Amino acid sequence: MTALAPTLQAFFTERLIRQRQASPHTLAAYRDTLRLLLVFASARKDVEPSKLDIDDLDAPLIGAFLDHLEKQRENSARTRNARLAAVRSLFRYAALRHPEHAAVIERVLAIPRKRFERRIVTFLIEPELDALFRASDRSNWTGRRDHTLLTLAAQTGLRASELIGLRISDVHLGTGAHVSCTGKGRKLRITPITSGMVALLRVWLPERAGQPTEPLFVTQSGTSLSRDAVEHRLAKYVPDRHPRLSVVGTENHQYACFAS
Repeated sequence: MTALAPTLQAFFTERLIRQRQASPHTLAAYRDTLRLLLVFASARKDVEPSKLDIDDLDAPLIGAFLDHLEKQRENSARTRNARLAAVRSLFRYAALRHPEHAAVIERVLAIPRKRFERRIVTFLIEPELDALFRASDRSNWTGRRDHTLLTLAAQTGLRASELIGLRISDVHLGTGAHVSCTGKGRKLRITPITSGMVALLRVWLPERAGQPTEPLFVTQSGTSLSRDAVEHRLAKYVPDRHPRLSVVGTENHQYACFAS
């Protein structure tokens, strides 16, 4: 057995899960990155993934892998950098366990992040928000759900993952009305809501009719909404004739300012 296989296993079980207590989202992102890397390295080296060693994942191969992500898989520079961060994290862990591979590891860790032009975060003015909110058909259950979800997103600034992760018990409509959630970095977020939002949620909660631990927003079959489902619903309400609306929430999934 090569040194890579047990290192990979220990990286997930010991480093990410036990020591860092990484979120399921982080675990999935790291898993997908390293799976892509092993498949790429296996094809490039003509070696079965189980027989790859740390020395096979040298800096030239990692560089070729990053180029592959951008050119063949059409990943953005932001995604490329996120994949590189996962690889670096693995190699920093490997450096402590396998100093005999220090030279290879050092060169991989020296691979720089790719610079990219950050987009200016824009926002929608009130008439544009009103147009978005009016687009949902509130004569049916789905439209009322979407209207409540979009209104809550615009008012609180919750990310898409935070929105779909909200439980009924996260909504507090008494004095000091607010919604609470565990956000990025497992930080607890408590966001005040207006009286208008309280009124909207007072109508939605009885219609939702779920248990406190169940999701606040669900599909018609009662399952949790996915991030793709939120984007699909948003795209449904975005008229092509409004170019500023046509890019709402597509990059960072942050619906508060509807970043373009």
